[in-house]
Amino acid sequence: MTRILLPTDFSDNALESIHYALRAFKDVECTFFLLNTYMPPVYHTEYLLGSPGQIGLGDLLQEQSKTDLKKLKTRLEEEFENPLHTFITHSAFNILSSEIRHVVEKENIDMVIMGTKGATGAKEIFMGSNTVDVIKNTKCPVLAIPDGFEYEDPKIILFPTDYEVEYDEKKMSSLLEIADKHLSEINVMHVSTGHELTPIQQKNKTDLEKLLGYKALFHDVGSDEIISAINKFQIKQKINLLVMIQNKHTFIERLFIEPVIKKIGFHVTVPFMVIPQL
Repeated sequence: MTRILLPTDFSDNALESIHYALRAFKDVECTFFLLNTYMPPVYHTEYLLGSPGQIGLGDLLQEQSKTDLKKLKTRLEEEFENPLHTFITHSAFNILSSEIRHVVEKENIDMVIMGTKGATGAKEIFMGSNTVDVIKNTKCPVLAIPDGFEYEDPKIILFPTDYEVEYDEKKMSSLLEIADKHLSEINVMHVSTGHELTPIQQKNKTDLEKLLGYKALFHDVGSDEIISAINKFQIKQKINLLVMIQNKHTFIERLFIEPVIKKIGFHVTVPFMVIPQL
């Protein structure tokens, strides 16, 4: 059974990401963990010391969190009516990213699916700070859903890679499950640096070819910036999902620096899954 964590602050973007999960995994037996974290708006030493003005505030927030989660669970069960899906609610007094890491380990979570929208909602911000922190520090794949994304089956997947990492079934299991259920085409894109592949890169490529089999098409793109190559690929062919492995050799770290994003114009308007380097 697949175990998926769905963080929510009850916003539209969070609900969109939950709906995406329920549709993308509609034919998969899943347990969905609906997570909401709460924190007093004025959280400081006075709260910890039991300031009279803060007493009881945590209890009120906890009760509201649990009530809203229960309503959401009922709403999803009634709207989707999927016997393959089970929902568990989890409310916690904690910072979101910290609680996600805790739940991922405790509940053996296979994937986190969440929205990308930042607290400011500013369009030029590629991802909100919560999403960025979760991607950087969570030991399972994270699938980020852009704000306002209208659901599409992930039929065409783009997988940029430099062949610098080893590929195995465990690491790639989330991608393989999605591709299997949706009969997806996986476009593996390697951006050439003008040099031939090293023996290690060639071995990794061969392993990836065996692992993906008939599902994959392999593209070698002429020397280019990886972000530019992704943008150009999307112009030529509509994709429904972008997947990358997080590793120190890739450009993912740069994606999270907002001024760089504005400068290079990373035009991703589809769900973006980041697989951790196990």
